[in-house]
Amino acid sequence: MGANEDQEMELEALRSIYEGDESFRELSPVSFQYRIGEDGDPKAFLIEISWTETYPQTPPVISMNAFFNNTISSAVKQSILAKLQEAVEVNLGTAMTYTLFEYAKDNKEQFMENHHPGNSTPTPIANIVSVEAPSTAPSSKKKDKKEQLSKAQKRKLADKTDHKGELPRGWNWVDVVKHLVAAVPPVTCVDT
Repeated sequence: MGANEDQEMELEALRSIYEGDESFRELSPVSFQYRIGEDGDPKAFLIEISWTETYPQTPPVISMNAFFNNTISSAVKQSILAKLQEAVEVNLGTAMTYTLFEYAKDNKEQFMENHHPGNSTPTPIANIVSVEAPSTAPSSKKKDKKEQLSKAQKRKLADKTDHKGELPRGWNWVDVVKHLVAAVPPVTCVDT
């Protein structure tokens, strides 16, 4: 069997195995992503596997460069990739995408033991505070500022309200009643 035939068979197998699995995503017929861990899990990570033209005789390209993995330190990413590369070497020459995803799922805790969520923020806290401080000040000024009405708008509003500034009861029903009366056809009585 040629590399293309092996890839087609593995592609069909992956589609049938992961059908309905929200963690799996087929980016293209030769590139796949799998989220290891549940939604909201701080130790969850995303693996992307792309097949080369001669895969499975040559190793696939494994990446963790997805935005989803930004909170994971580069040392932890390199450790995970090194362990996955060991699994690639063992399975070289066979369809291994499913095996790699399952290996990562089974060893998630071991892979992420050095990952400490919250400690590995991409930007320092001092920068976050300085960025947010100016944005809160203008928004409070906007809340204090009242909407300015033109003289014509003020006159219209004064004409509609009584001396207390309230609209008369039923002021918006007049047009509705006129519309309903015009919509009903007149009834004619015919004596027989």
